[in-house]
Amino acid sequence: MFLKLRQHPRLDADGFGWKARAIAELHATNDKRHMILDPDSADGLWPVYKGASFDLWQPDTGEYYAWADPEYICGVLQERRLNQAALARSAFSELPREVIFDPATLPCRSPRLAFRDVARATDSRTVHAALVPPEVVVANQAPYLLWTQGDERDQACLLGVLSSIPLDWYARRYVETHVNYHVFYPLPVPRPSRDDRLRRRLEELCGRLAAVDERYTGWATAVGVPVGGVVDPAEKADMIAELDAAVSLLYGLEEADVRHIFETFHVGWEYGTRLDAVVAHYRNLKATT
Repeated sequence: MFLKLRQHPRLDADGFGWKARAIAELHATNDKRHMILDPDSADGLWPVYKGASFDLWQPDTGEYYAWADPEYICGVLQERRLNQAALARSAFSELPREVIFDPATLPCRSPRLAFRDVARATDSRTVHAALVPPEVVVANQAPYLLWTQGDERDQACLLGVLSSIPLDWYARRYVETHVNYHVFYPLPVPRPSRDDRLRRRLEELCGRLAAVDERYTGWATAVGVPVGGVVDPAEKADMIAELDAAVSLLYGLEEADVRHIFETFHVGWEYGTRLDAVVAHYRNLKATT
């Protein structure tokens, strides 16, 4: 089962239509001078995210590291991007010049995929990823993905895989305390074609779960889903189960593999109800795709 997952390309593999690089936007210590740690009022300020600022399918927990003045911090980030774009090893060097020189294209102005750096294999979840909203900046405890190739549909597909139990089961074989780049980049990610029905269903599920409010309108439109999130808890749980099933099939797992993953995922967790839902969706998707 482990080898089945490893047959798929690394997350940072080239040649599959999309490419994403992890970026630490602000350093919690070295860039503290650019932040406002204890403002009298947060009106008009942007939050500075840390790892605890988001969770799976929850892009804003209300816990922030600090705050930042939008005009000032965008100036800092734009100057930094221009400087880094001149370095061949920087991901920014792969972006078109018209993008690099336009401050309106700064990643912090759009929804983007981020993940927690701090994680433990003994936690109930190892990979915590989310589509964080625009008009936030992120500290190094929460790297974000800069897409040098690909679009919103690719983002939805990757977020769906990162949010699945099969991917997390794999990650737990490596993670001790941190999801650092040496762990994150080698994670195996299926690369189905854009017209693959399972991939399209995964994008729809992830899009609906991630686009929780009007801040995601443009992103949701590009993915082809309505904005507003999934409010009903039962519907949300069922969609998460279907997402696990779709990812399992994209990995090429058999039903017995799926059962084993849930049985060995986390000691003591109550997985029965969720596993039953995943298996039901697995059988339906396998029969209809």
